[in-house]
Amino acid sequence: MIELRTPREIEEMRPAGRFVAEVLTAVRQAAHVGTNLLELDELAHRMIKERGAESCYIDYHPSFGAMPFGKVICTSVNDAVLHGLPHDYALRDGDLLSIDFAVAVDGWVADSATSFVVGTSPTSERAAADAKLIRTTEVALEAGIAAARPGNKIGDISAAIAQVARAAGYSINTDFGGHGVGRTMHGDPHVPNDGRAGRGFPLRPGLVLAIEPWFLETTDEIYTDPDGWTLRSVDGSRGAHSEHTIAITEDDPIVLTARD
Repeated sequence: MIELRTPREIEEMRPAGRFVAEVLTAVRQAAHVGTNLLELDELAHRMIKERGAESCYIDYHPSFGAMPFGKVICTSVNDAVLHGLPHDYALRDGDLLSIDFAVAVDGWVADSATSFVVGTSPTSERAAADAKLIRTTEVALEAGIAAARPGNKIGDISAAIAQVARAAGYSINTDFGGHGVGRTMHGDPHVPNDGRAGRGFPLRPGLVLAIEPWFLETTDEIYTDPDGWTLRSVDGSRGAHSEHTIAITEDDPIVLTARD
């Protein structure tokens, strides 16, 4: 069921969005060469406890997951792009790390993701390819948010994202995409990263969405890692992921998870 939020409820969602942004910023700052993925998860777990928030991930067990997730952040490295299960891995110079984080504060959920390269000395060719991939997800996210206005439809968001991806030379997987956000992490409507403009559910003030472009360098096909969660490219190419939770209003959309 698709739910619309009142202006007061959207205001009540702001603390969750701010906290998600704070955690992603802290995790990114802590992600150095040699940092273990489990240390990053521990940092996020500690911040959740101190804030009195509730993880959306730790007990999460949808049909596509092999077991409850068991951690509080997703850490996807290099050829992993989504649902990366934190494990005993020390980050290396030049790793492309995507972090996804969702949490509930006072009963309201916010969800966001960011990608970046760890360290300072990858090869120039590798660095340029990573920078292009990451920036394309960010520009696609900006385009999707710009299309999130009353009078448009879900397909307008999807088409805007896809246009950016294809212009950069990337293909698009639509198995996983954006979604409604509210009292739970995943709600209706689904927001695919490709679609036809003018199609789908009409966008109305009060609709709160997580918009999340994710692309792989040279494929749109993925497989599930033996850990039962992490999604990787079938050809070993790298992936990147950008996401914000936004609220549609009569005017500009509000980016609830904006980071400074």
